[in-house]
Amino acid sequence: MAVVLVRYGELALKSPPVRREFEHALSRNILEQFVAAGTSCRLRSDRGHLYVEAEDGPVAMRLLKRVFGITSVSEVREVPTERAAIRDALIELAAPVLVPGARFAVRARRTGQHPFTSQELARDLGGDLLERFADRRLVVDLTHPEVELSVEVRDRRTYLSTGRQRGPGGLPLGVAGKVVALVDGPRGALGAFLMMKRGCRCACVVTPDGADAAEAVLARFDPKGTRRRAGPDAAALDVSLRETVEGGHADGIVLPLKVEDYPEARARWGDRVVFSPTVGLSDEEVADRWHGVEALAA
Repeated sequence: MAVVLVRYGELALKSPPVRREFEHALSRNILEQFVAAGTSCRLRSDRGHLYVEAEDGPVAMRLLKRVFGITSVSEVREVPTERAAIRDALIELAAPVLVPGARFAVRARRTGQHPFTSQELARDLGGDLLERFADRRLVVDLTHPEVELSVEVRDRRTYLSTGRQRGPGGLPLGVAGKVVALVDGPRGALGAFLMMKRGCRCACVVTPDGADAAEAVLARFDPKGTRRRAGPDAAALDVSLRETVEGGHADGIVLPLKVEDYPEARARWGDRVVFSPTVGLSDEEVADRWHGVEALAA
């Protein structure tokens, strides 16, 4: 059974009642990802972290990287918070990745009461690795290490890993209302993604040019999301947008606008809230950011 440590950022800054609500939403969204993928997992938590237990670690990591609210994930080895157990597990974990001459760092963090500080633990474990692999001529480099070993002590349990993978961050889906997004290419798709990252459930109205982005990328971040194909011309597209907004009781609409397009959009949509989170981005910036989104979804 693999254990994946899930870290989240913004959620930890909320008041206790809001934080509990957001953590529950995050847990639901994680379970939705696993159900959509036809697999299962078990969740447990402590303050500031979730732990996901799953049969397949790489699959779990890939699914968790698509969950908004998660800043990073690490497949970890879990041991009791005992000095010898931590040392032995770290040596075993590090052996395959500490190649001769490697520059490495041990990063230790600690929660709870223990007879050592985080700095003392990192220093001692680094010394253990230098001693155990003396023949490899390892170098401690705390600034630009080639290998970073993480030790997170959480009261009576300690979690060891050799790195972390980035998640999308932001807020969990569903905590900030509903919007409808026009997805007509990378700019529209990125706009939808950015609204989803702020916690909005996003129904997409998709043109042919946006189909791949919506169905191959955005759908992976929200398996339960609605995606509707637009009509064949501008008039039919407008009907599709209005029907989706009104039928879904959306709080706003997300459009790939430029600054000069706002007066016309404002006149067309009246009192409806109009969002355009990519308005300040050049086409090159949109392409670069969308490439990053595609990498997360892969």
